[in-house]
Amino acid sequence: MFRTNTTLKKWHVIGFFWIVIVGSLLHFTYEWSGKSTFVGYFSAVNETVWEHLKLGYFSLTFFMLIDYWVLRNKTTGYFAAKSLGIVSMNLFIVILNFIWETTIGKPPAIFHIALFIAAAFLCQYVSINVMRRYIEDNLNRIGLLVYIAIGLLFILLTPYQIEKTAFLNIL
Repeated sequence: MFRTNTTLKKWHVIGFFWIVIVGSLLHFTYEWSGKSTFVGYFSAVNETVWEHLKLGYFSLTFFMLIDYWVLRNKTTGYFAAKSLGIVSMNLFIVILNFIWETTIGKPPAIFHIALFIAAAFLCQYVSINVMRRYIEDNLNRIGLLVYIAIGLLFILLTPYQIEKTAFLNIL
């Protein structure tokens, strides 16, 4: 439906760089804040895979506060696209990290950096391809609910991450 829209392309490229840069900064904001509980809700509070999934989710969420106002009238499936993008990103990180750890062992830091960059690309790739299609309103609403549910899970489970190492898969 919106296959040649250069606005979609431009904002997805900007979004890729935003996710990589802001997501990388969110890795450190909990420590920089003096371990503020509030900052911990959207930053990594330890080195588990679970906490690193929050980096992509919240960097994308912060970007959505900007690009929603530009793209909302350019697509019928904004929230469906963002939901499928973040789910793809998180599954990619979890699966590749699991494969590496079970076959090779503890991955080096450069692996996690490259994995995050590749996952950010996948997130934006999936998102733009969904946005180019016609999406029914109901599916877009479901996408919004899924996106919110993922965020609530991250927020609700964060206090358990600060004191414990649930989803222990130390990076």
